[in-house]
Amino acid sequence: AELGQQFQENLLNETNDFELVVTDRADLGSLPGSLVALAAEEAKRRGHDCECWVFTLQRPSINPFLQYSPNRELRKKMFDGYAMRGDNDNDSDNKAIVTRTVQLRAERAALMGYESHAHYVLSDNMAESPEKVYDLLNRIWEPALRGAKAERADLQAMMEADGIDDRIRGWDWRYYTEKVRKAKYDLDDDALRPYFEVNAVRDGVFGLATALWGLQFDERDDLPKWHPDQQVFEVREADGSHLAILYMDYFSRPSKRGGAWMNALRSQSNVDEFVTPIVTNNFNFPAPTEGSPSLLSLTNAETFFHEFGHALHGMFSNVRYESLSGTSTPRDFVEFPSQVMENWMRQPEVLGMFARHYETGEPIPQAVIDKINASATFDQGFATVEYMAASYLDMAYHVLDSTEPVEPRGFEDAAMADIGLIEEIIPRYRSGYFQHIFSGGYSSGYYSYIWSEILDADAFMAFQETDILDRETAARYREEILSKGGTRPGMELYRNFRGRDPEIGPLLEKRGLN
Repeated sequence: AELGQQFQENLLNETNDFELVVTDRADLGSLPGSLVALAAEEAKRRGHDCECWVFTLQRPSINPFLQYSPNRELRKKMFDGYAMRGDNDNDSDNKAIVTRTVQLRAERAALMGYESHAHYVLSDNMAESPEKVYDLLNRIWEPALRGAKAERADLQAMMEADGIDDRIRGWDWRYYTEKVRKAKYDLDDDALRPYFEVNAVRDGVFGLATALWGLQFDERDDLPKWHPDQQVFEVREADGSHLAILYMDYFSRPSKRGGAWMNALRSQSNVDEFVTPIVTNNFNFPAPTEGSPSLLSLTNAETFFHEFGHALHGMFSNVRYESLSGTSTPRDFVEFPSQVMENWMRQPEVLGMFARHYETGEPIPQAVIDKINASATFDQGFATVEYMAASYLDMAYHVLDSTEPVEPRGFEDAAMADIGLIEEIIPRYRSGYFQHIFSGGYSSGYYSYIWSEILDADAFMAFQETDILDRETAARYREEILSKGGTRPGMELYRNFRGRDPEIGPLLEKRGLN
């Protein structure tokens, strides 16, 4: 625990210390105006007395810069700054922590009578063993890598058309992906943002919950908050009875760790009396500026739906013991309810509930919805490969049956060479900033997102086979899955809902890898 805390503190320090100062407006390219304003405000906050813009390693800053800046050298600085976090041989370096953590985990597993840390962890998960995890990953890796290589060829051609005599690099991928997206689908991510103002997306998420389960959301200004940007809601059942309290914490700030997550401030239980849950959803969306509200990307909006799926899992819990309530499930089951919610995000019926231009009030055009859905499998080779590379890295560290120290740089390079990762793509999380496994609860469990996606793609078919807003199916999903927490094995819960085991076909089709 102490090592994990130090890992996270080091990472936070490195993230906050980094800044990329841009002094030429042309280097921002077609970066959305709201993010340009945010970068200008960041420059002022950091004391820069000039007409300039500052970009940090926070997600609302780094990804859009890599996506839109035409300055290849600056993209490289940003990319390297992100990729080398926790691996700069300074006071915030995490390599020694990684080495010691891996040693201690292997030692504990041996003391507990297990072959490795992965065997120890997975014995209580749906996957049950490292062999089954590798079997899953290997079934998806080959088509994903094939897809990524095809995408690389498209990007290379686009870069050569720009007159650049070099092969595509990691810092080029997002920039040329955006160009290819526009060329293939005439879809501009920036043009979508006005339809995804943060409060409108919130209303869409709430509206979906009302349509499926009749939930009511009443904002409560009288309840305490730990930051003024938060919103607090009382959640009620269709009959008006109290269900839960829900906190929403939307925006990035220096003191806040990166990413998005759900917490239960108070978990549901029912020992002597029924205790209702208090749940938080936490994000790192771009904050509003003086001239613009917070406008989300399509991916940000999907993240909103994802985390709300976790919130529903916590709020719908109906078990006896707190230790088994809500998201207290095996690690490779916990992402299932959150990922199910993402499926509704792109559906025309749901987009129609909330996706309206923040200035004009006009609904998102059907032609744009068609483009969003047509491009749903675009860049999925890259997205799948970078995610799965991190999953393989997690497993590589934790199937070790020796307590001999590992050197993270060399170990990571060897692990990625073993799976044939192309050098233009790095793992979504490299060793120095892999919080999920070194300061979170996902060691030997990062694969669980793709495991859960098999479940979610198959489960959403149950709604598609009837109606995506079918209340009877939603009620059965709540009763058999969301209310049960960790009281029964995950596969048993799934079979009770679906009537059979999950199939992998819907996942491959969803990602365009079939």
